[in-house]
Amino acid sequence: MKKQTTRRESLKQLAAGSLALGALGSLSSFVPHGNEENKALKGNIRHSVCYWTYNFLPLDELCSTVKKIGFGAIDLLAPKDWPTVQRHGITCSMCYTAGKISLTEGWNNKSNHSWLIKDFTEAIPLVAKAGYKNLICFSGNRNGMDDETGMKNCAEGLKQVLSLAEQNGVTIQLELFNSKVDHKDYMADKSAWGVALCKMIGSPNFKLLYDIYHMQINEGDVIRTINDYHEYFGHYHTAGVPGRHEIGESQELFYPAIMKAIAATGHKGYVAQEFIPTGKEKKDKITALKKAVMICDV
Repeated sequence: MKKQTTRRESLKQLAAGSLALGALGSLSSFVPHGNEENKALKGNIRHSVCYWTYNFLPLDELCSTVKKIGFGAIDLLAPKDWPTVQRHGITCSMCYTAGKISLTEGWNNKSNHSWLIKDFTEAIPLVAKAGYKNLICFSGNRNGMDDETGMKNCAEGLKQVLSLAEQNGVTIQLELFNSKVDHKDYMADKSAWGVALCKMIGSPNFKLLYDIYHMQINEGDVIRTINDYHEYFGHYHTAGVPGRHEIGESQELFYPAIMKAIAATGHKGYVAQEFIPTGKEKKDKITALKKAVMICDV
């Protein structure tokens, strides 16, 4: 059986080029009836797709694909990728810095602050100049550290770059991961921990990237969490549970209801598809993305 590629492995190849991934699963009961090929999207959800899960396509081709589907954003692009999407009139809905990208070494460890502050200080004006709004960050792993100390360390480090983010209209967003399956030992593995960090920092330019897949695994209760904490959530990611594949009928989350809950909060940010497709052919992988967007277009 082919080993499933992880986002961490994809990041290791970010500068090296594209990575082959799989595609498609059954979505029939989740998809609206009728021919949706050229149907305009409703506009209640701002759609995006994470590049690492679709980088079997050259970025130029992915830009053309998302435009044909009817949306205009791609997540998780580094500055080197921005000229390509700009040529196509596509926005980067969540940016990486140009420097080191680590999911395990993050703001919770003071020994990382010097290089993180440098990278974010350089990246924030670049994001603003490009016309983008969001810059991702990570807590890092615990490595024996207690959560309270890690939270205080995150706040101490992030506060040193947030004034620059505020001046430039950029929101720094910390992603929540599950620590049960995909990211063992990751510190920001609970919504409540992330919300407490937001309150500690106290800046409108610091938010959480609420990954629905990850939080379903670690804590469940997705819709209630969105209702209770949506003011702290600036961005959302999707994927099916279990397996991180298509968001269709083979998994336990019912995304139409989740999307309606997000829309009801007045969310103005993006919802980015981050599932790993399971089919074999490129056309099937693209069909999977179309169907996922249709499912989420409430």
